[in-house]
Amino acid sequence: MPKSQLTEPRSHRRRVSSSLLLAALLLAFTAVTAHASECVVLLHGLARTSHSMEDLQRTLGEAGYQVVNRNYPSRQYPVAELSDMAITPALEACAPESTRHFVTHSLGGILVRYYLQKHELPQLGRVVMLGPPNQGSEVVDALSEIPGFTWLNGPAGLELGTEAKDIPQQLGQADFSVGIIAGTQSINLVLSTMLPNPDDGKVSVASTKLKGMSDHITLPVTHPFMMQDEQVIAQTLHFLRYGHFVHSLQIPHQDPPKGFQAKQSKPQ
Repeated sequence: MPKSQLTEPRSHRRRVSSSLLLAALLLAFTAVTAHASECVVLLHGLARTSHSMEDLQRTLGEAGYQVVNRNYPSRQYPVAELSDMAITPALEACAPESTRHFVTHSLGGILVRYYLQKHELPQLGRVVMLGPPNQGSEVVDALSEIPGFTWLNGPAGLELGTEAKDIPQQLGQADFSVGIIAGTQSINLVLSTMLPNPDDGKVSVASTKLKGMSDHITLPVTHPFMMQDEQVIAQTLHFLRYGHFVHSLQIPHQDPPKGFQAKQSKPQ
């Protein structure tokens, strides 16, 4: 029998299991919504805008969270300035006395780490980081002196290398509840050659890890589009609610509501 005929059923089973996991997670959050006193601050990545986080914004809002999703000038200032510039007004937009969670993409995670190292936040809840360069990125090491790099990535981009002088290496371990989602797929094979495997095209899986983190999971998603992936969104919701991810595809049986159909995660 041809090899493709042998492997196809196994691949199909993985896709079905993944779809069932996604369906179960989303069903759970249609039944249990967040309390109105919980606020989630979304922080987009380098050279991106709040538009990139709109799928998360919509789903978190439907789950009952107050959501703050604003632009910040990621290419114009270093991390120290961006941290206060992006986070302070976002926290002020949360309801008074609310628990403040963060969901970040890439650079956004570094801004949160920097902010929490400088500021006390008694109302801090949980943090979910998507593709954060917590140990820096070898891409920055390799390309930072190339003409045009600074123009494209700004002062903060130059600070995201792996050397001792770079911001990620100067920040301490996590002393808060943080879950990290790392991608294992790339649409930039050139940049991937500069990174330890596996990687998401910008950051290696190893670099996303952080001492003191509460949980870590890898998903087959790319760096630019992971925040729009359905499984990433479902896992983010689960961590915000329970403080851990779902690592097993063995899920309890639950009859979906009539007419419910889970969507497949689309390749990015």
